[in-house]
Amino acid sequence: MIRAEIKDKDLVSKINALPKDEMVVFVLCDGRARGALFHGTRFVNQMRAQHKTGILETMILGQASLCGAMLLPTLKGREHLTWRYEVDGPAQGFSVETDSSGYVRSYLFNDHIPVEKPLENWNLSPFLGTGTMTVSTLFEGDKTPYTSSISINKKNIAEDLVDFFDQSVQIKTAFNTGIQMDKEGRVIGAGGLFLQVMPGTGGTKGKGLFSEKNLSDEMLIEKLEIAFKTTPSLGTWFSEGHTNEDLVYGLFREFGPSIAVRRNVYYDCPCSKELYLNHIRNLPKQELDDIKKNGPDPLEICCRNCNSVYHIPVSEI
Repeated sequence: MIRAEIKDKDLVSKINALPKDEMVVFVLCDGRARGALFHGTRFVNQMRAQHKTGILETMILGQASLCGAMLLPTLKGREHLTWRYEVDGPAQGFSVETDSSGYVRSYLFNDHIPVEKPLENWNLSPFLGTGTMTVSTLFEGDKTPYTSSISINKKNIAEDLVDFFDQSVQIKTAFNTGIQMDKEGRVIGAGGLFLQVMPGTGGTKGKGLFSEKNLSDEMLIEKLEIAFKTTPSLGTWFSEGHTNEDLVYGLFREFGPSIAVRRNVYYDCPCSKELYLNHIRNLPKQELDDIKKNGPDPLEICCRNCNSVYHIPVSEI
């Protein structure tokens, strides 16, 4: 990927004063539940710089990309996940790819979403609509991905992703994202939260405060839902300089939280000039001859996943 520069000096100064982008993966209730919290202010700003998105497009693709980042804890080993969200609303949907190595890339199906009147709030449902969500996971060693689809009904990115886990994975899961913009429409805070109750085979089954004897699955889910619903606006939280640790140990203090893993997550793409050059070289001879004879020279190739533009002289093919 050719990393686009964030040229707004005031914005750069603001985000440089914040704690670094980082994801923390934590466990609750002696392992009966797990979660992840991601500070992604720089992440969303890099996404915006790559795709040159407007305010509305930034909110939609930003929330989708943050949710994509929150899928990282669900991947094991070397796995790659592709999430397509196709709807009949003006936004048309998006594609997000998450790789277990720690990068996320994404793009909107409609780069310029029409707006008929000034936005009164950040309710995105009028721009989303109904449709189909498809999640494909390529597991290590497999040649074809495992794919599952559901109907989109909630018109809310995070809630529709919850529906996917309820229907296809059958594990109680929750997602929350937040993006804070200033009066100039600059992203000054962004983050995501993921929470999941583990299947009955995991966690404490013996004695202890969080054992199933003292806290049934139903009671555990009910208590976690209450705590989850009190989550502050993540965009505001991170824009004010607060940390992952403060939120995890504060919001979930009654569940014995423990941070198990810290990891870096980047808005990035493995595309390169060399990758596209190799693809071109493998075109049929007739097409290559036509390119050499009729051009254009250089070839201009744009990666839809990150909007990087590569110029490849015909002489290099």
